[in-house]
Amino acid sequence: MTIKKVLVCDDSTADRVNLEGIVSDAGYLVVSATSAREALDKAKAEKPDLIFMDVLMPEMDGFAAARALQNDPATKDIPVVFVTSKGQKADRVWAQMQGAKDLVAKPYTADQIVAQLRSAA
Repeated sequence: MTIKKVLVCDDSTADRVNLEGIVSDAGYLVVSATSAREALDKAKAEKPDLIFMDVLMPEMDGFAAARALQNDPATKDIPVVFVTSKGQKADRVWAQMQGAKDLVAKPYTADQIVAQLRSAA
């Protein structure tokens, strides 16, 4: 699969803008969402090739959003990579159980994000 469009979802403006910059600088088209519910809508409308999603967000967390994406035939094949401060082993296992491709712990480097983009391709 060729990665062209990436959905970035984080309720923190600073974290979202930083991630958008890394993805954009690496040559990918970026679509943004500020909440999990918005990410679900944009995933259906925009059909991104990969989703970077925070876990800790108000209303709906990233884990619930990943489950919703997995349960929707229109979005079930979009890989999700969590980008979160929840980086313990249990968090990684839980992320995989929710259908995530991987988890990148904050603080992260640009190289870690680009590596996720390349490994998904």
